[in-house]
Amino acid sequence: MAERSTLSHLLGRIARVGRGQGTARDPLTLCEDLLGDKGEVSGLAAAMEILDGAEALDNGELGDFFAALADRFCVDGKALAKAVADWDGKSPEGARAIHEVSEPRSQELIRRINRAPGATARLVALRAKLVQHARANPALAGLDGDFLHLFASWFNRGFLELRHVDWQSPAEVLEKIISYEAVHEITGWDDLRQRVADPDRRLFAFFHPAMPDDPLIFVEVALMAEIPGAIGQIINGTREALDPEAARVAVFYSISNCQAGLRGISFGNFLIKQVVAELQAELPGLNTFVTLSPVPGLRHWAMAGGEGMLEGVGWRPEDGIPDPLTTARIAARYLTGARRSMGTAFDPVAHFHLGNGAQLHAVHAGADPSDTGLGNSWGVMVNYLYDLSKIEAHHQAYANEGEIAAAPKVRQLARM
Repeated sequence: MAERSTLSHLLGRIARVGRGQGTARDPLTLCEDLLGDKGEVSGLAAAMEILDGAEALDNGELGDFFAALADRFCVDGKALAKAVADWDGKSPEGARAIHEVSEPRSQELIRRINRAPGATARLVALRAKLVQHARANPALAGLDGDFLHLFASWFNRGFLELRHVDWQSPAEVLEKIISYEAVHEITGWDDLRQRVADPDRRLFAFFHPAMPDDPLIFVEVALMAEIPGAIGQIINGTREALDPEAARVAVFYSISNCQAGLRGISFGNFLIKQVVAELQAELPGLNTFVTLSPVPGLRHWAMAGGEGMLEGVGWRPEDGIPDPLTTARIAARYLTGARRSMGTAFDPVAHFHLGNGAQLHAVHAGADPSDTGLGNSWGVMVNYLYDLSKIEAHHQAYANEGEIAAAPKVRQLARM
């Protein structure tokens, strides 16, 4: 770590020297220069200037910058046409030549920018802004795909480090945990202390060597005697802590993706599997691994008519808030029946856990009385069960056939 820090500091000094004291140049011109530059020092300086210049643009200017990158640094059509024309349909060398010239110039540009010290984190932040612009401008989809293609390699599982975050972790990391929590708000340091320092609580996060103090994703775990049916059982500040050795259930109650710029790259599957392994090694008495998860799309789906799936429930959108049993029935129908066009579960949290091989285990009405919980799902939460002996079979059935693994009691609830 010290050697990497020293090298990063040295490269930073070199880049600053290379940039000199001259007037800031146009980022697009710098991009062209960087692709044509063979000098390491001047290349580092240009990369730093590109990042500085892009970060200094206002939102409208940044959209124009992205559009210009997408247009000027796309595939060289003439070179690609020539490579295709020259290929005899058999030669591996010819096929490789096609592959090389078919890559957009923007990918090599991003690679070269990434050589600068600290560039990876800045590129991730830049892509977060690009994602926002691409929603309004479809012409940016290709450029966004270039970032995603490279990030998928740079942030593959082999580079990720799993860390147990506790009260002794650096304050910088703990502060980011508070700000990144996306499911159940951390109200302050006392709340955070309970989640990371209490003996029956754990928090694990993935980190990347290029962003050593900035988590990519983290999961909060409650060690309990039995499967919970309400979030208050977990985050209630006055609860009595459980001796970890007496715990039989590990509950994943909050999973937060931290980097908007890494949208489209999934870390959760690896995270849950490795955390299960870590917990089993630490506490062999654990025999059940479940989530207590939100149902973010439920209320909107039901108020929009439920795709005709609410017939016989005895509730209509104009009736207002349904009673708890009716809410649970609606949720069971939504989670087992609502699908996206590609056949996957409509609910994003359900899709994530089902895709990882979990089973929809139980539905709990009134489990989350927070404003967010009530607004998203009338307070419904669900347990997804990670049965280690069935994870692979469930994953394959969902991936290949779109089959949703659900406990009989959930199926029965959906039929009521």
